[in-house]
Amino acid sequence: MTEHREKTRMLVAVDCIIFGFDGEHIKILLIKRGFEPEEGKWSLMGGFIEAHESLDEAANKILFQLTGLKGVYLEQLHAFGHPDRDPERTISIAYFALIDILKYETKLHENYHAEWFVTTEMPELIFDHNEMVEIAKQKIRYKAAHHPILFELLPKKFTIPQLQSLYEGVYNTRIDNRNFVRKLSSTGLLIKLEEKDKSSSRKGAFYFKLDKKKYKSKFQAFLNLVPNAEDLID
Repeated sequence: MTEHREKTRMLVAVDCIIFGFDGEHIKILLIKRGFEPEEGKWSLMGGFIEAHESLDEAANKILFQLTGLKGVYLEQLHAFGHPDRDPERTISIAYFALIDILKYETKLHENYHAEWFVTTEMPELIFDHNEMVEIAKQKIRYKAAHHPILFELLPKKFTIPQLQSLYEGVYNTRIDNRNFVRKLSSTGLLIKLEEKDKSSSRKGAFYFKLDKKKYKSKFQAFLNLVPNAEDLID
């Protein structure tokens, strides 16, 4: 016990990297830090883990505080523990979340001075939060190549152009429409609806919804929607 008392005490925190999709762009939710150090600068939403909490419980609590949402896709990403990452010795466990922006409670903007940024236009973040975001982007690209997790970012009904924009945003590239539609059709994951979205053209685009039964059964299977050489547009 004496040996334990002589060890340096460390704080353990959780930081949440929250991604959303507005139908055109991948976005990230950031807050204005309300205390020193780095007060007034942009930051991920985070907090310290209470003695009675597990890591997942703490992450879900932070996510709910900022978005008002429960039961969304949330995955532990990585541990960050460089001695100089925070003025006070702190280890952070980062999580990333995928949410439908349309379900986000906008009134929480005021509570935390939160704002959505397009991921390619986000400001510089405090400490090592930029590194956290980059690692999260890489993990999502990898996961999306094996599992249909990007559907977590979509509303209940969506169009094929919206889904293509989502994949293009995640992989930061343009995809050939015909190859994308062909691959998408082969998955059998979508149900075509009678309703159309006519907001962008007179002809409109049919809405689709996810076949949740097939989604669950195919979640561990490879979903080959990831752009490869034949899909890319110069």
